[in-house]
This record gives sequence, C-alpha cells and structure tokens, in this order.
Amino acid sequence: MKIFELSGIKRTEFGKKATKSFRKQEVVPCVIYGKGAETVHFSSTASDLRKLIYTSDTNLVKLDVEGDKYDVVIKELQFHPVTDKPIHIDFMKVTADEPVRIELPVRTVGLSEGVKDGGVLNVLMRRLKVKGLIADMPDLLEVDVTNLKIGKVIKCSELNFPNLQVLNPKDAIICNVATTRAAKSAAIADTKEPVKK
Repeated sequence: MKIFELSGIKRTEFGKKATKSFRKQEVVPCVIYGKGAETVHFSSTASDLRKLIYTSDTNLVKLDVEGDKYDVVIKELQFHPVTDKPIHIDFMKVTADEPVRIELPVRTVGLSEGVKDGGVLNVLMRRLKVKGLIADMPDLLEVDVTNLKIGKVIKCSELNFPNLQVLNPKDAIICNVATTRAAKSAAIADTKEPVKK
C-alpha cells in the first residue's frame, strides 16, 4: 500500500465561525477516530492535502500532528457543494493487528479472449471494498480477464485476494465483454451460406 506523509496542527476552535476562518485560510478541518482511540481534531492545508485527495490511489497516511504520530486512512471526504473544495476529512486510525475496511482501485490484467474476437471490455467497478490487515493491503486489486469471452462477466464471488475479504455483494459484476456491431456483422456473415452459382 502506498505511503503518504502529512502534517497537521491541533484544532481547538470549532463551530461555524471557526469553519469560515479555516476556509479563508485554505485550511481543511480534520478528525481522527478509531476503535478504542481518542478522537483527535486537527487541520491541514489544502495544498498539502491535494495530492492525497485527488488521486485514484488509496494511501496509508503517516500523520504527524505537532509531534504525535498516527497511521491513518481516509474514511470520509466532504466537499463544498458549489466550489467542490474539501471542507472536512475524517481519518480512521489503523493498527498492525486490527483489520480495516478500505476501498482499493481495480486494474484488469491480460488480453481477454472476447476482445481478441472483436468484443469490448467494460469495467463496471473501478474500486472494491475489502477487509484485512493494513500490511496485507496492496496498492491495487488486479483482476485477470484473459479467459473472459464475449457475453461473459466476472463477479465479486469469483475473486480471491491473499488475506483479504471482498465486502461487495457477491453477484456484483466487475467487468464484462460486450459484442460490437462489427463483431455481430462478422458473425452473421460467417453463418450465411455461400451463394451457389
């Protein structure tokens, strides 16, 4: 799992007035919580958070709040409805021996048989929710589509990742290979009998 280093400042002011002040300073209020952990309120600059927020990667964040160190992951992001700027972030504290639930990006690997036959690969789920220890979390989840034929699908129930449990519904479709007009036309042409002279 990729590592992202972030620093923050402890937060002592709360409420609408404080929130308005944070926005003017381009500072984002944040909170850390977790099972059996003390809630920690802090803030970080929007510029420092930009690369963490605007990415398809899921990162383990090494957070330093005025000398206090935490391993955290993003639990929830809130954006302004008009400006789309981040206005609040919830972080969840993680430990080496406690399973966590995280969404990881999906990447398909291999050239499917269906694509070779003229079909088109459609990826319907770009991220999957999994449960496991933080040490077992990969950067992304690879789904092998090599044997996927036209008209066939890969469901969550078919996936197996070492030491991870997929939490999405078992019948949820990750990807499929759909036929194209060209492939349909070729198939129809193949089935037509040659004209006798």
